[in-house]
Amino acid sequence: MANWSQSAKCTEGEWAAVQKVCEQLQMPCERVNFEKEYWADVFQPMIDMYEQGLTPNPDLGCNKFIKFGKMIEHLAAKYDGTESKWWLATGHYARVEKASNHFNLHRAYDGNKDQSYYLASIPRSVLHRLLLPLGHHTKVEVRKMAADLGLYTASKPDSQGLCFVSPDHTKFRHFLDEFIPPKPGNIITEDGKIWGKHSGIWHATIGQRSGISMPQGDPKYSGVWFVSEKRRDTNEIVIVKGGANENLFSNKLKTSGWVWLQGKVPDDLQNISFQYRSLQDPIPIEELTVEGDEITITAKTKQRAMAPGQSIVVYQGNRVLGSGVLSQTYK
Repeated sequence: MANWSQSAKCTEGEWAAVQKVCEQLQMPCERVNFEKEYWADVFQPMIDMYEQGLTPNPDLGCNKFIKFGKMIEHLAAKYDGTESKWWLATGHYARVEKASNHFNLHRAYDGNKDQSYYLASIPRSVLHRLLLPLGHHTKVEVRKMAADLGLYTASKPDSQGLCFVSPDHTKFRHFLDEFIPPKPGNIITEDGKIWGKHSGIWHATIGQRSGISMPQGDPKYSGVWFVSEKRRDTNEIVIVKGGANENLFSNKLKTSGWVWLQGKVPDDLQNISFQYRSLQDPIPIEELTVEGDEITITAKTKQRAMAPGQSIVVYQGNRVLGSGVLSQTYK
């Protein structure tokens, strides 16, 4: 499955590896292209969100619309109506478990490699078609099985980063500059004082160190400063002093576009938690309220640098309950 330019090094490298493994296993392989769909459903929405100062996660969109969207459509068109029974097997570290009359998505057994966060927004209608065998093993076990079979990819490094970002781009913001026109604005402190300029609020990430050189001889401004807010209405980036500054923390958030994986609000919302990043420790939820496709979460503890645009995933134990996009945080 190719989602980006056919000439991209990562695309060609992955395809070459697939061919070699399939040759070893004496299996047929087919290459399908979803480049146009990826651009329309994943890449351009990501660019639009960055331009608005949000912090999107394109991996969730890719899984929802492409890997478990267009790919499922492709397979259904090919095999539905035939005598073949078919499933889509992938290398994601997560588990699909059958309940009494439906299927649930769970975390992988290997917590260090769990990818359930990235799968949280896939359509529930595809769960019965999925096989996720790696979710039942650790990465070490999978490496050993591949080595025992002598597979070409047994020692292949884990994939890192986004395929569409060239290694020539040392900073992600430089890549974004190729798609978003400059929109200069001010970098300010909370008292409104201007300390510098930015060329676009997408150049900053909530919680990261600012690149502004503050007067270290003044106790009021000495120390390291961090991005606490991106004001879209005024096109300003706000910085605060210290990585543990209280203005970097909040325990309440609201999401939009919320989807429950089973299509309805669960009857039991006890002992639930959420994540706004993959692989972080689950954050216990004190209160969750539902209003249509919006939910409001109050965490039991304050969290650092939650940013609008991030994906929020709610769990009950290891089971994924639903996901949405963070729209607002509260102190």
